[in-house]
Amino acid sequence: MNCLEMHNGKGLYNKKIIFENVNFKISKGEIFTILGPNGIGKTTLLKSILSIKSLDGGEVLIGRKNLKTLSYKDISKAMAYVPQVHSFTFPFIVLDVVLMGRSPHINMIDTPQEKDIKIAENALKKMGIYHLRDKKYSYLSGGEVQLVFLARALAQESSILVLDEPTSHLDYGNQIRFLKTINELSENDLSIIMTSHYPDHCFISSDKVAIMQNKTLIDVGTSDEVVNSKNLKIAYDLDIDILELENKHKICYCEGA
Repeated sequence: MNCLEMHNGKGLYNKKIIFENVNFKISKGEIFTILGPNGIGKTTLLKSILSIKSLDGGEVLIGRKNLKTLSYKDISKAMAYVPQVHSFTFPFIVLDVVLMGRSPHINMIDTPQEKDIKIAENALKKMGIYHLRDKKYSYLSGGEVQLVFLARALAQESSILVLDEPTSHLDYGNQIRFLKTINELSENDLSIIMTSHYPDHCFISSDKVAIMQNKTLIDVGTSDEVVNSKNLKIAYDLDIDILELENKHKICYCEGA
């Protein structure tokens, strides 16, 4: 059974069509990456998947249930979101930030119980940042902050993770480490939807890839099928070659870049 599906999705912003005729299916444990340039509508698409923004046409199904029939709490239990930009309004300690992921499971008048604290601590351990437990998250590096928010999403115990440009503010080393973490999470049956600017990353961490352009997904399939010179030319208006290294790993190459 498919974990999540979108059928004929359509989204508007200020009465302008941002995307339409969007169709895809994500199965349990799959990593789905959406590629496309800035301003093409990837974040709007993610927010529509999450019901943060209502679809203007089409439908999203989770386990065959229409998103429109689910409560906010039910959606939060099914999907966890890590946005592209994190604001540092208050100097919360790391454990408190991760505990926020338990909110769908806690009544408004209740406080986190020992079970919730254990779940949050286990999420920190899974991300390898338990040692940051009592530090103020506003003092952490960009890579550490991203792991903290991923730990918060894990503490939510959802079956689907939705990540908006999760590697955009990370240095190269942290990008690769983060993608390896994503692969490990998918091996534990988490389904992951993420947007990216980096076609190369699809060869490292993607079961399925889509190219977003011309207000729709112009191609959907495996990284080998979708990440090719023709599609990248359409997406980025650049002549990009796909090179295969001796170890069979593929990279994108643009002469003069």
